[in-house]
Amino acid sequence: MRRHRKVKIVATLGPASSSKEMIRALHQAGADVFRLNMSHGAHEDVAARHRFIREVEAESGQPIAILADLQGPKLRVGTFGGEGAFDLQVGSPFRLDLDPAPGDATRVQLPHKEIFDALEPGASLLVNDGKIRLKVVDCGPSHADCTVTVGGTISNRKGVNVPDVVLPLAALSEKDRRDLEFVCDLGVDWLALSFVQRAADVEEARRLARGRAAILSKIEKPAAVKDFDAILAASDGIMVARGDLGVELPVQNVPPIQKRLVRKCRAAAKPVIVATQMLESMIESPVPTRAEVSDVATAIYEGADAIMLSAESAAGQYPVEAVSTMDAVAQEVETDPTYTQIIESSRMAQRTTVADGIVSAAREIAETTDVKAIACFSESGTTALLVARERPRVPIIALTSVEATARRLSLTWGVDCVVSDPVDRFKHAVLAAIHAAVAQGYAQPSDRIVVTAGVPFNTPGSTNILRVAPCQERLIYEGEPE
Repeated sequence: MRRHRKVKIVATLGPASSSKEMIRALHQAGADVFRLNMSHGAHEDVAARHRFIREVEAESGQPIAILADLQGPKLRVGTFGGEGAFDLQVGSPFRLDLDPAPGDATRVQLPHKEIFDALEPGASLLVNDGKIRLKVVDCGPSHADCTVTVGGTISNRKGVNVPDVVLPLAALSEKDRRDLEFVCDLGVDWLALSFVQRAADVEEARRLARGRAAILSKIEKPAAVKDFDAILAASDGIMVARGDLGVELPVQNVPPIQKRLVRKCRAAAKPVIVATQMLESMIESPVPTRAEVSDVATAIYEGADAIMLSAESAAGQYPVEAVSTMDAVAQEVETDPTYTQIIESSRMAQRTTVADGIVSAAREIAETTDVKAIACFSESGTTALLVARERPRVPIIALTSVEATARRLSLTWGVDCVVSDPVDRFKHAVLAAIHAAVAQGYAQPSDRIVVTAGVPFNTPGSTNILRVAPCQERLIYEGEPE
């Protein structure tokens, strides 16, 4: 099932998209990656969705990536007495403390001692996605006396964000550790870490995953933006999670941060997803707003590897229509000459290795001749990521004998993944590449493609050879001595 676009689509599964029939429909509509949200659903539900995805994958013959999104540490206030809700007025005092007694209009429990250990006077606390804002006046090891700066109704178990300080919290809660082990044993391709604050959070997850899944860091806290370079270096991929980021930072800060992070990921040859509220109105409407379409288009123009649907596909009334809309917007944007100009003018890669030079040459050959595709052999996926970083105009065919690599690369811009038999000679690699290009409809027997690989084979990061190859097998044998 050939996609006629380069950007990938991530669809979150949930109550509206739990059946195999719906998962198949979403994949046919354009979903390349399925997200399992570990904040919702029991393990048996997750296992069922995982099984359905793998069955659809087998039917389609196309690798599908599965991303398990860990919940992360959720900070919430306790419960209230009376009706369970109170109105907080601007200028009123309000205390957060460790006392488990029911709250009222003057105080409530915040059962997270680590927050009090990190707070300082002047810090802000955001409750219920920032709808209520508190400013710390005085604090100690078991309390924080605050002033209400933005009022509203506070009620049981509302979430709390602490944007001004790096909290001494592990990115993985005990629930996350259990979930991580479960999904890694199940066989997911990507692990998304929520509320990452520092590179050490990523390294801990990598140690626990033990190579069973690639690690994707969600950037949704100011501390993560500040320490982004180190987090990017420690991660296999990034998600710009604009929901919580827009709560903890002024909303006007989010668009430039999004652009900056996408560019850094592109330069590092690591996939980046732009997520949250992309087609929010399609939860209840069969058509999106014009502003939402423009938002999706903006992420595509920036060169993001993937764009993501959350509640639109997980709980909305029109999950297939939401995926189809994203697919249609992507195809329209990528045929716009302005898109090519923007993508090519924003290349920032520093080429310092032989592999960098090979993939850059492949892209230049593709842009100056009539070759139809760039095919790369990549057991680890590194070569395919480097080719994708170049954002070539022609399709990228990644051939690998490692099924896990093919699945992980399904998240990467422009890459069509093909699971092939192992090869030990470059001629055999070229033959496999031209067969895949013709079979996938990228080339005719009279066409040519560029083939890159690393010799000796099965050595990660060894890309060192390039050939412009005819797509007729007879010509390959005539031009290559045994």
